[in-house]
Amino acid sequence: MTGLGNGLPVDLQTDRPHPARVYDYLLGGKDNFAADRMAAEQGIKANPNSRVPPRENRAFLRRVVRTLARDYGIRQFLDIGTGIPTAPNVHQVAQEVAPDARIVYVDNDPMVLTHARALLTGTAEGQVAYIDADLRDVESILGAAELNATLDLKQPVGLLLIAILHFIGDEDDPDGIVQRLLDALPSGSYLALTHLTGDFDADAWAGVAAVYKRSGVTMQVRSRPEIERFFAGLEMVEPGLQVLPRWRPDASGGPVPTDVEVSVYGGLARKP
Repeated sequence: MTGLGNGLPVDLQTDRPHPARVYDYLLGGKDNFAADRMAAEQGIKANPNSRVPPRENRAFLRRVVRTLARDYGIRQFLDIGTGIPTAPNVHQVAQEVAPDARIVYVDNDPMVLTHARALLTGTAEGQVAYIDADLRDVESILGAAELNATLDLKQPVGLLLIAILHFIGDEDDPDGIVQRLLDALPSGSYLALTHLTGDFDADAWAGVAAVYKRSGVTMQVRSRPEIERFFAGLEMVEPGLQVLPRWRPDASGGPVPTDVEVSVYGGLARKP
């Protein structure tokens, strides 16, 4: 079953970069425009490691969703800041473990909406829905008909905030945004979160943030203590907040990027 929008045409806003499309370019995708590629290439000049965080974020997302579905019995997921579908997506990972899993994707990029309509279809037993909304508008997300038709907010939910909060400046109160989302979820829910940090190469990431700012996009890298605040009042799941490749790595045997190359913390925590 799917609920992926009303089928109306959307404005793709090709004249300015969007984080989802910049990430797509950095991942080697083709669903991006000149403005996105220009911003990405300028970011690479400021920090040659810029392609590493998107790749590690996707790998962490797959691991944490599999962990939630397999080890903690989570059957409902709210993925905010979905990005352009890049297989395997959340519903594919979750429904491989539990075919009846239900997933709501949220993003504010028209291209993501277009692809979601076409690609984000799940199992017959489960459900997949899409909401066109901005993370800063928590009330629109929680009040969306698609969310309330798909998820039961009286049952535990896996809230996924992967590589999105560094696009929310302090002026928009990211701590309050996270808290309002968690307040709507019951005990036994989980928060999975990743966030860029300048802890390992402050100058390089300051350069990338400046590129984004010139393009009209907010990027605010944060320190470990600032990122830990998002988990306030929650029970951290082992191994705690880690640079991404250290969080329950797959036994792939491949080369592991350095902390400097990754520069992203990730963690999982349970709402008591």
